[in-house]
Amino acid sequence: MLAFIAAAITFVVQYKNKKRENQARLAQQQIIHQKELLSTEVEIQSQTMQHIGREIHDNVGQKLTLASLYTQQLAYENKAPDINEKIEIIGEIINQSLAELRQLSKSLTDNKVEKGNINDLLRQEFVRIGELKKYKLNLAIALEELTLPYQTKSVIVRVTQEFLQNSIKYANCKTLSISASKVEDHLKIVLADDGIGFDLSSVKDKGIGLVSMKKRIELIGGSYLLESKKDEGTRLTVQISL
Repeated sequence: MLAFIAAAITFVVQYKNKKRENQARLAQQQIIHQKELLSTEVEIQSQTMQHIGREIHDNVGQKLTLASLYTQQLAYENKAPDINEKIEIIGEIINQSLAELRQLSKSLTDNKVEKGNINDLLRQEFVRIGELKKYKLNLAIALEELTLPYQTKSVIVRVTQEFLQNSIKYANCKTLSISASKVEDHLKIVLADDGIGFDLSSVKDKGIGLVSMKKRIELIGGSYLLESKKDEGTRLTVQISL
């Protein structure tokens, strides 16, 4: 009888252990699958943007260039003096559109995230903010020797952009800060503003990019902590295993 009870207990223990192992394996497989999905999504987005950029440059850009040449020719021939001024205005509008399209095409086909290091990519985001000449910027980055996969760099850059844009739009802040450092086997990034803050419970599921930022971080196996206090500002802490 004792032998039977012992065997039953052993069976139950082994069953529970096996169940836990299966659950852990399934959870790990799900994480790997999510990372693969994110990597594929990022690659598809990059290819799509490059395709759109080439189409803008090769197709729309060439047609606008041709239209601009036609208007210049009409103005040169001066066959209709009474509408010559309007033709010149049209030509100027087309040239402005061409300049904007070239800039858009360049931004869409730019692979700076893939080629750049995380230090320069984060600094570039602050350079853009600095051009506004409106905010005090605190930048502390200590990642000179750190090499990261493309999808990790892409997520960090997008989350940084989203946080900074939200701070500029909604926080009514005076100071924007970012710190990035390697802590043991983790990459730690802290983004902060000194703005008006907000009630996290009231916006948790209502947009302003919070859900998107959280999802992106979690898909690369990182942790995400958002803190905000009224009249004290907002702080986002991200940690990613290396």
